[in-house]
Amino acid sequence: MRIAYLHDGSIPTDRAAGVRAVRMCDALVDAGHQVILYARPGSVPDEDLYAYYGTRNRFEVRTVAQPAVPLVGPWLRARRVRAELRRRAVPDLLYGDDRAALLVCADLAPMVREVDRLPAGRLDRALEHRLLRRRRLRRVVTGSHALAEELQHSLPGSPRTDRLTALPAADPVPADGPVAQLPGREGAVRIGWIGRPSTGRGTGLLLALAERLPEADFHLVGGTEAEVRHWRDRCRSVNVHFHGHRPPSRITPYLRAFDLVLAPHQQHADGAGRRTVPTCLPEYLAHGRAVVASDHPVLRELLTDEVNSLLCPADSVEDWVKAVRRLTEDQELRERLATGALRRHLTHHTWHARTARVLAGLPTDHRPWR
Repeated sequence: MRIAYLHDGSIPTDRAAGVRAVRMCDALVDAGHQVILYARPGSVPDEDLYAYYGTRNRFEVRTVAQPAVPLVGPWLRARRVRAELRRRAVPDLLYGDDRAALLVCADLAPMVREVDRLPAGRLDRALEHRLLRRRRLRRVVTGSHALAEELQHSLPGSPRTDRLTALPAADPVPADGPVAQLPGREGAVRIGWIGRPSTGRGTGLLLALAERLPEADFHLVGGTEAEVRHWRDRCRSVNVHFHGHRPPSRITPYLRAFDLVLAPHQQHADGAGRRTVPTCLPEYLAHGRAVVASDHPVLRELLTDEVNSLLCPADSVEDWVKAVRRLTEDQELRERLATGALRRHLTHHTWHARTARVLAGLPTDHRPWR
């Protein structure tokens, strides 16, 4: 099947949405489909995007800039995307998170809408409602049950289009491979975290934990130079190491080096964070790492206490200290949770499984691009 993936973001980028778009395209090619990814020009300069993301396939990526015109810029870009689609040959399926492009191209081919955040205001809700009424919309995909429920609540009376939840995923990881050489003390437990540092993602809790657990080394991977500088200035512990942003293709060596990993997301998470599963979580599972995470409804969609993780109240530093110490002192428990994490990933949360779920029941005829 010829699939045009319409992404409302830059490629390559340091944003999680870009990782999802590229990983989905890679998995679609693995499944035998022909894919072209349409995105905005990259925000990460001088990077080969295939090496940056570590893709298995070199599918076509076409960048379409958005004019810097208030309000109408996304619609002007959407018209350019439509012209590109018609020039190349209309695809068999339009897939993606770019609402403007999907609306403008709605008459060209069947569509699958990926929703990664709630409509923000009255105009957004009206546009989303309009898209949900398009005759050729075949399916709406949300990344969590929490997001699906809130989407339905925010759009009362919207058509009951086929909707499904497909949680974020990760590719299987080879057992052997390079391991990051981390700074810190020889023999200290290495506690890892992946993401963009912020209050909503629990960076403050991480720093408080480091103060209470001086015997462990904490490694925070991710964030822009400004974000890292902001949190480093607030850090009073010598056992915290900030590694800054790393390309998605270079995360695996860090995860292999960690003894356990943390997901301290807060109830007041930034933006759509309280409704979406963090992209780091499936990566933690795929690498078979024991996880300590916030006991948050959206995280429980992927994690089960005492099976593939230990769950703690998001704002209780004392409970987090106890949970981390349990894992640092009990290697058998650490290994049991790691095994549970890997089993859950391989059974349910690979990109291959997600792609098959999202496309189930849709036409799969193949025609070449012109």
